[in-house]
Parts: sequence; C-alpha cells; structure tokens
Amino acid sequence: MPHAFDQDDTASRLAAYLDASPSPFHAVESTAALLLDAGFTRVAETDPTPADPGRYLTVRGGSLIAWSTEADLAASAPFRVVGAHTDSPNLRIKPRPDVLRSGWQQLAVEVYGGPLLNTWLDRDLGLSGRVALRADTGIEGRLLLIDEPLLRVSQLAPHLDRTVNSEGLKLNPQQHLVPHWGQGETPGDLVGFVAEHLDVAADDILGWDLMTHDLTPARRIGRDRDLLASARLDNLATSFAATIALIAAVEAGVPGVVPVIALFDHEEVGSTTERGAQSTFLTATLERIVLSRGGSREDYLRALAGTVIASGDMAHATNPNYAERHEPGHHVQMNGGPVLKINAQARYATDGLGAAAFRLACDQAGVPVQSFVTRTDLPCGSTVGPMTSALTGATTVDFGAPTLSMHSTREACGVADQAMYAGALEAFLSPA
Repeated sequence: MPHAFDQDDTASRLAAYLDASPSPFHAVESTAALLLDAGFTRVAETDPTPADPGRYLTVRGGSLIAWSTEADLAASAPFRVVGAHTDSPNLRIKPRPDVLRSGWQQLAVEVYGGPLLNTWLDRDLGLSGRVALRADTGIEGRLLLIDEPLLRVSQLAPHLDRTVNSEGLKLNPQQHLVPHWGQGETPGDLVGFVAEHLDVAADDILGWDLMTHDLTPARRIGRDRDLLASARLDNLATSFAATIALIAAVEAGVPGVVPVIALFDHEEVGSTTERGAQSTFLTATLERIVLSRGGSREDYLRALAGTVIASGDMAHATNPNYAERHEPGHHVQMNGGPVLKINAQARYATDGLGAAAFRLACDQAGVPVQSFVTRTDLPCGSTVGPMTSALTGATTVDFGAPTLSMHSTREACGVADQAMYAGALEAFLSPA
C-alpha cells in the first residue's frame, strides 16, 4: 500500500516548487532537481538511451519525461504513465518589445493561452523564461529569472470609466495590457537590460521565450489554513504531485510495469509543437526505452497495448458564488479528493476502463474520488489526455485536483487534496 503523504509537508514543498517555477523552463529544472536528488540520471536526447537498469530523465525545452527501469521486466512490459503540463496562461514578450507612449517606457506583450485578463492588472510582475544566445558551439539556451517588481499593467481609475462597475470591465489586449516599466523620452531597451542580467553582449542575444509572472508567493489561506493560493497551480500542482509520486513509487519498488511521468509544455495553446503532447516526445521516448532493453518494434507495440495513461490537469471545484454554472449532480468539493473528469464528446479521454484503473489506485491509496462533468449547455475544456491516448492507443483517464479561479494569476486549491493527489498517483504508478 502506498505511504501516506503528510499534508503540511506536501503543501510546503509544493509552495516552494511553485515559487521556483515561474516559466515552463524553470518548472522543468525544479522537477529535474527533485529527481536528481532521488537518484535519477539526466540523459540528452542526442545520447543513446541507457541500457542499464536505472532511473532516468530527459528534457526537451519546457517538457520533461522521467522513468525507471530498475525492475527486472520483459521488454514488452507495459508502461504506467502520468501526464501533465508545465505551462500556464500569461503575457509573453514580443520580438520587438520596446514601446514608448505618453512618456512611459512599456513592453509589447502577447497573450499566451486563455488567462483571466483582469487578474493581470495592478500586480507586481517579474520576467522569466529562456534566452537564446550566440555561443562558440552555435546557440546556447540560458534561463532568465528576474524575480523583482519590474513590470505593472495599471488599470484605468473608475473616475475615468464610470461604467466599469455597472457594465463590467472591457479589455482590449493590444491596447490595455501593455505593461510599463519606466519613464522617459526614449525606449527602455529590453535587450540591453536582459544582456546585463545575463552578463553577455547585447548582440549575442538572438531570440527568447520570455514571459511575465506574478511575484506574490504561494501561501496558505483560510480560517483553518486549509487552502493554498498561488500562481500556476494549473498545472504545476499536478507536475509536482506526479514527480513526488514517481519518486515514492520507485523507492518502494514498482511491480510489473515501467513507471513514467511526462510533463509537457504548450498545453494551453493546443500542444501542436515539437515539445507539446501532440509531438513525438512521449512515443519516441517510450519506444527508445523498449529498444534499449533489447526489445523490438513488436515488443514496443505490445507494451503500448497494456499501457494505461493518467492525464492530470486541475479540475473545477464548485464556486459558491456561481453554483448554477456547475453540473448540479456533480459538485466538486475542495479537499474532497482527486477528481475524475468525464465528457461524452471525448474532450476528456476517460472511459469506463480508464476510470476503473484510477478508482482502483485511489482505493489502494485510501483516498476518496470525485467526478466532474461540465453542464450539458456549456462547452467543455480539454487536456493532454485525448491526444496522448490517440498517439499511443493506450487506455487513458483524465483526472485533476479541485481548483478555484482557474487561469487567474492567483488560483486556489486544497491543502489536503495535494497529499491525496500524490498518494493516488503513487498507487497508479505501482499497481497492485
């Protein structure tokens, strides 16, 4: 039986992970650090996949896959895969960033994903991501983290918009979401600013994947401190739970399956990239694992036939102020346990067999299970589940942990849920 994760310890470690992971690239490095401390070895995709039994991880940009082949299994042994994503909606810096308006130095941004736009107003924002640099060997990618109050998107005062409270806030992303970071009569020179922080020449900066992030740290809230408020809970809470669940599973010894976690970038914009869930990253890695252990293409296809994938993405808890927007027979309670996500239009990949596999894991972990269904008269979101299911042909289940204010800069989840989340995933990765 899986060990019980301590609620306070899990919440504290999750908060530290969230604060250290303002971009997908930082999230991957935070994840890799946890895995390396647990005895995993980092393998470049350009290197041979190790044939020796062990714990391994590989990184592709803002995506990461980790696995263990320590158990003495046939090459055709099935996989147990937990999938999640590392990206969150935000404001991303355009290639020609410097804007000068009304004596203000601003940065041109583009909306990434589907954020609640109003939540980016009047916040202290930092800058993070990856910068591509000229190097002796060609191009070097280097992380940038400016975890300081650098940027702000200031909202118009109600004195100048008398209908904002009666008719609602209307934001044009091109016009109203441009952050300011200085004053003057000349542009602010972001390239020079970044070059100074990285201690490189400005003309060595060839490109970037830079984004804004809220500086408010993750913290416990509520009368009983039973909630955790933070940026990027969707979906770093799942990435963290998957990581510590994999570590716990391999420490305990996994019977009969090869445990894998796959954390993808670009879920919020459709996943159709070289490192998104619709890429070759997962399928190529799984096939290489089989081949490295002496298996054939036939063994790989046999392994997929027995594989089960759990696609994790945060789930909507019932909002008490908008209870009518939720399916009345499927209310989801915070701190009520993991949530099965089901949709008849296959926006979630869950079917009866996948749901059964996840319920068995929760039974094994001793945690309750909830179910989420979108109202029939409302559209349903999606996850990496359907696409990974289609690419692999594996039985797949979509699940999540209850969340409020999804896609806000400041989301909320339950403290107890995070420990139950990890416990359920450990059990899923090591089926009895």
